[in-house]
Amino acid sequence: MTTTEPGVKTSTVLSGTAVLALYERGEPTPDRPSIVMVHGWPDSHAVWDLVADRLHAEGHHVVTYDVRGVGDSTPALVHRPYTLDKMAADIGAVIDAVSPGRPVHLVGHDWGGVEGWEYVSGDACDGRVVTFTTVSGPNLDHLGHLMRTSVKAALVQGPKSLYTLVLSVPIVRTVMWRLGMASAFRRWLRVTEGIRPEDGYPDAGLAQHAIAAVPLYRTNIFGRMRSPEIRPARVPVHQLVARKDNYVSASVLAHSAQWADDFTRTEIDAGHWSPRTHPDDVARHLSEYFSSRTRSAA
Repeated sequence: MTTTEPGVKTSTVLSGTAVLALYERGEPTPDRPSIVMVHGWPDSHAVWDLVADRLHAEGHHVVTYDVRGVGDSTPALVHRPYTLDKMAADIGAVIDAVSPGRPVHLVGHDWGGVEGWEYVSGDACDGRVVTFTTVSGPNLDHLGHLMRTSVKAALVQGPKSLYTLVLSVPIVRTVMWRLGMASAFRRWLRVTEGIRPEDGYPDAGLAQHAIAAVPLYRTNIFGRMRSPEIRPARVPVHQLVARKDNYVSASVLAHSAQWADDFTRTEIDAGHWSPRTHPDDVARHLSEYFSSRTRSAA
């Protein structure tokens, strides 16, 4: 069971056979679209807490949720439950639940960004999303295309992605978390990102979160690398790039610009877990982007 902050409303929504746990700050307002934020791996909704608090303090209605199987959300009882189309359908279910009839600003970090790309590249997002911001989250189809056509890109991104091979081996990826990988991961975050466990992140459920959602790797990566399906984004895209990201190359991320008619790129001097290490910067850039889109639409 997840411990929530005071003032955070909790609820659930059914998406297929998965029950998703939602966390809301504030209420929808007539003058601002709601914000829906999707976390990555091996995180829960809590990775967004610091940023969500700051956006809520500015008057935004902010919604985070645990993806299927993570935290207080239940796994789906279907074949291959972690394919990107199913994860994208979960985004749609959340949007319909928290902002019926009104489009939202969609934000994703890490795999949340990957899933967000999937959602905004299909017609299901029409009328439901105002903008999409991806924070250190690539589009797997774009990445697959680039890795197949650019030796330089393969040499730059390849070493950063080697860890995905381990996470794609079913038995190994589960056993290593059950044997104490959570402690090693916390130490890794402290050394590489400056994230202190005593600050309450990652929480005690880290190993459970990691084991639940790790099938994302084996289910999606290799198929997209072999046969990428390039689809343009159907909404304005904002790319928030961490210059010190150890896992996603800034130059590789830039490749996605050609598949978005309305593309904005912002760089911050941070590592991969910028929502935890640089929440002020992330919240400020998000707020500025949302405001700019509101002005341009007026």
